Amino acid sequence: MRKALVAALLISTFLLQSVQAETIDVRVNNFPESQQVKGAVSIDGTTSHARSYKKEGVVVPPARRSEPSELVFAGVVDTDGFTAVTINLQGEVKSGSFTPGSIGVLLIPDEEPVLRALREAKRIQFPIESAARLNSGDSSFFSADQVQQRLAFPRYKIYFYNTLNRTAEANVYFYLSN
Repeated sequence: MRKALVAALLISTFLLQSVQAETIDVRVNNFPESQQVKGAVSIDGTTSHARSYKKEGVVVPPARRSEPSELVFAGVVDTDGFTAVTINLQGEVKSGSFTPGSIGVLLIPDEEPVLRALREAKRIQFPIESAARLNSGDSSFFSADQVQQRLAFPRYKIYFYNTLNRTAEANVYFYLSN
């Protein structure tokens, strides 16, 4: 156990120093027979543990969530190498009066069988979703509760919907992490 701790400390020290100075040699001690380290131990380049991605100023006219042809496509987010996403959605309804409804963002896996089900059968499969519910008389500024979700696919398409009777401008912020 002590050797494992020393090895972890040495590797951590190496990573911190290599960012600030030249590369140094590191010695790795093997664990007991049941946990032998075999082969080379190396790290290529900088290891990224998190990344932010955002889509701002997306104009979202009234669009039913259940009708794929009405969803507003807003690009693709590459999630390969990350295991979790945190989503923050906020924006503004472009009118002071509106009927109750929701404004939301959907992440749909960028996989052909999933997208075919969306197009042909109007089935939303494996979505990651964040939505803000608005009622008549609410402020025109909205935000949804933060959503944290495990990732299962390397890329997702971003779609917005708006079940209000007025256009909204939405901003979504993704924090990808391990």
